[in-house]
Amino acid sequence: MKNPILHKTITILIALVWLINGLYCKILNQVPRHEAIVAHILNTEHSRTLTIIIGFSEVCMAIWILSQYKQKCNAVIQIIIVLIMNIIEFTLVPDLLLWQKFNIVFALLFVTIVYLNNFHFNKKENNVSKA
Repeated sequence: MKNPILHKTITILIALVWLINGLYCKILNQVPRHEAIVAHILNTEHSRTLTIIIGFSEVCMAIWILSQYKQKCNAVIQIIIVLIMNIIEFTLVPDLLLWQKFNIVFALLFVTIVYLNNFHFNKKENNVSKA
């Protein structure tokens, strides 16, 4: 199904998720729980610095998403990152997550949206000329 308006709208919403989590939650430290998760998982005194680096990476992901450069590759990387991150958090720090073990449900919903947006709502029509 090719639906450019739906694809563009969902792309912007996905980028906003990465931007808000990276900039607002991590870099600006408006959700200290994120730093607590990093500190617990990595067991380090440098959790603030690492949280800022993670946040910067998420802002870069938002920019990449909005650039629409190599969208399918970007989608695969998003899906892998979100699943790995959420499996680690589910296993090691479920008590620090916003919805605790139910966070994995929202992660699966998010990666499903990323998948559908990039592999179903963004199908290119074949431009094969008929002779």
